[in-house]
Amino acid sequence: MAELGHVTWPPGPIATARILLRPPQARDRAAFVELYTSPDVGIYTGGARSREEVERALPEEPRRRPGLFVIDLDGAMVGMVQLERRDADYEVRQAAGQVDLGYLLLPEAWGRGYATEACEAALGWFAVALPGEAVVLITQTANTPSMRLAARLGFVEVERFEAYDAEQWFGTWTATTTG
Repeated sequence: MAELGHVTWPPGPIATARILLRPPQARDRAAFVELYTSPDVGIYTGGARSREEVERALPEEPRRRPGLFVIDLDGAMVGMVQLERRDADYEVRQAAGQVDLGYLLLPEAWGRGYATEACEAALGWFAVALPGEAVVLITQTANTPSMRLAARLGFVEVERFEAYDAEQWFGTWTATTTG
C-alpha cells in the first residue's frame, strides 16, 4: 500500500451533524470483525471473510493508516471510510497510482445517509490536505446504492469495465468537480 503523501495524520476528529470521523482505536476491533465477516457487507466486495481469518489477521491495536477513518455514531463504530493511494501495480489498472475512496458500513447503519455524510467529510478533508488532487471510486454497477452515492458526491464516470466477474463503474472526483 502506498502512502497518501505528506499529510498530517491523524487529523483532529472531523465532526459532521450526526457522526464523527476519527482514527481507529482498539475498541473498534469487534466492529471491524463484524464489518469484514458480514455476508450483507460482502455482497459487492468479494464476499464475507471467515471470522477466524479476520480475527487472526486483524491486529489488537489498529495501525494508524493515513486516510482511514472510523465512522463513529454516538461513540460506536458503524463503518469506515478510507482514501487510499493504490500502488502502481494495483490489480485494477484504472486506479493504479490514484487515491481511491472506499467505504463500508454495518448493515444496521444503511439507508440513513451516514455514508454520504462520512464520504463528504472525508473528501472535504482530502481537498484541503492535498488540494487539486483527484480521487477515484470503483463500484459494481449492480451496487445501486453505491452508484447513487457516487452521483451525490459528484464523481464523474470515466469508464465501465469487467473485473471480478461483474461490470465495474470507474469515476473521478476533484474539489473543483463539485464547485
